[in-house]
Amino acid sequence: MFDDEHDFGVRQWTAGGTTVVELTGELDLSAGVRAVARLDAVTAGPGPDVVVDLRGVSFIDCSGLSVLIRARKRTLDRGGRFGIVTDSPCVLRLLRLTRTIRVFTVHDDLASALAAPVAPDPPAADGAIA
Repeated sequence: MFDDEHDFGVRQWTAGGTTVVELTGELDLSAGVRAVARLDAVTAGPGPDVVVDLRGVSFIDCSGLSVLIRARKRTLDRGGRFGIVTDSPCVLRLLRLTRTIRVFTVHDDLASALAAPVAPDPPAADGAIA
């Protein structure tokens, strides 16, 4: 489903026990509202197993990053696993510049994200973003 005004799309499906949320287009303040709604829904229950596929994201700003941080925190608070799939230069650049790449489990492709162990991510230490 795409929003023509903002060129943003959200798709969701399940592979095994993992919920895959694919985001495409520009993940900015406007699109973040839709992304938060979807990610809140998939992280609402106990032990969510979530992979967010960002390979189709052409732009991300700090509000988009905030959406990802929020979803990761909700997932970990519920004892789940949260991973990101991206090979997008703009996404990787933002994660590196903000040093949040250290708090996310980042995969190059969907197959490796789905094959990763289902053990929950450890909580962040030393007051890092969780």
